[in-house]
Amino acid sequence: MQNDPRRPILLCLLTLVSAFNAVESLILGLVLQDIKVELSLTDTRLGLLSGIAFALFYSVMGIPIARWADRGNRAAVISITTALWGIAVTLCGRAQSFVQLAVTRVGVAVGECGIGPTAQSLIGDWYPREELPRAVATYMLGSPLSYLIGYFLGGWLNDCVGWRKTFMIIGIVGMALAALSLVLLEEPRQGRTGRVTVSPGQMSLTAVASTLWTNRTFRHVLACFSVMYFFGAGTGSWQPTFFVRAFGLSTSELGIWLAIILGAGGMLGMYLGGAWAARKAANNEQLQLKVMAVAFVTFAIALSVAYLATHLYLSLACLAFASMGANAAMGPLFAALQNLVPERMRAVAIAIVFLFANLIGAGLGPLAVGWLSDMLRPWTGEQSLRYALVSMCPGYLWAAWHCWRSSLTVGHDLQAARTHHAQA
Repeated sequence: MQNDPRRPILLCLLTLVSAFNAVESLILGLVLQDIKVELSLTDTRLGLLSGIAFALFYSVMGIPIARWADRGNRAAVISITTALWGIAVTLCGRAQSFVQLAVTRVGVAVGECGIGPTAQSLIGDWYPREELPRAVATYMLGSPLSYLIGYFLGGWLNDCVGWRKTFMIIGIVGMALAALSLVLLEEPRQGRTGRVTVSPGQMSLTAVASTLWTNRTFRHVLACFSVMYFFGAGTGSWQPTFFVRAFGLSTSELGIWLAIILGAGGMLGMYLGGAWAARKAANNEQLQLKVMAVAFVTFAIALSVAYLATHLYLSLACLAFASMGANAAMGPLFAALQNLVPERMRAVAIAIVFLFANLIGAGLGPLAVGWLSDMLRPWTGEQSLRYALVSMCPGYLWAAWHCWRSSLTVGHDLQAARTHHAQA
């Protein structure tokens, strides 16, 4: 499929779907303060709403959907789950209580969990190894692009029509993207008969998990993502609320700043990370992982300064630098993950990473920050959220350590994966 003219269309559509998948969570973080006031919720409940209510079902449902993707038509999987996501987001705008909002978040989670692993598995079939870091980095531009859409458009819509109608508008866009996916995406496994070819020796889920666990590099990458998601989801979900409380910004003003800083800065970091890996470290995953570990250390330092700064522009500048460092690591990390496993395990391997990363990370991270903020309030008053966020930043050094350790074993494990593929 090298130089196939359909590849840019597929990659652009998957990137757009990925971007809107992340928009809902970003808008939720942006309007947490409004939801807190309207529904009379505590910070701990808000942490549950943005954390475990979403992450538990995202993680658990990700495995069976990934098995479906590894065995069947991945284009259909993406279309169906994107439609479910759009419907659930629309219903978020109709919720009248904490329980109702939590239930709609479950629907969002089930819809969203079918996109990431399936899309990356599909990209892995359309692009060769030397081009994969750049292709995956391009796909993952959807994450910083979601900041541009979520914070800029979400902040403006929230000020104009309120958080309820904002969710309904985003949900309708999601359903439109599902229709486009159904028409434009193609499954490489599908032959002229229209049926998807599945190898007769399809491994059981237990065998897949056993194979992945014996891969030392995979174990360290799994730990890296789990740690990174815990501290990243914890700080990221509370970031907009921090700027509202610490600097008194409106959601529209904050949305513009975060869209430019996290969106543009994140896209630049994502592009530079993927381009560097493809041009300067092609087929050299060991070097890629070492450089990514350094990027995580830089990110931890910059983010700490961003939360400690009492001047708005210094805080935003450090946040922009941190965003570039964090996003630069994503493309090479996910590309290395795909190269470590056979093609029929890709979606499940990524789903397992998301299972632990979201259950441990996204599920408990926001709750941990909300709990810390409530616990620190008697001593620090209105600054409690600031110190709760600062306390999370050193955790990125732990993620960097796992990334560095994975670089020491990746050469051996890549050779083992190629041998397994040749035998298959």
